[in-house]
Amino acid sequence: MVKWLKAFWYEENGVGIIEIILILVILIMLIVIFREKIQSIAEKAFSNISKDSDKVNKSLNIK
Repeated sequence: MVKWLKAFWYEENGVGIIEIILILVILIMLIVIFREKIQSIAEKAFSNISKDSDKVNKSLNIK
């Protein structure tokens, strides 16, 4: 039993997967916490892109 416990304790094959899962969980938590701010930034960015594309289209006479 003790050998099995020591072997399990020093086994590192699953460490990379656990790290990736923890990073993903933290990222998801940050997205949930700052969801409204992220949406606001994205909406402003897309509205600016839309306004600027209208200016470019008018200067190029694209209908």
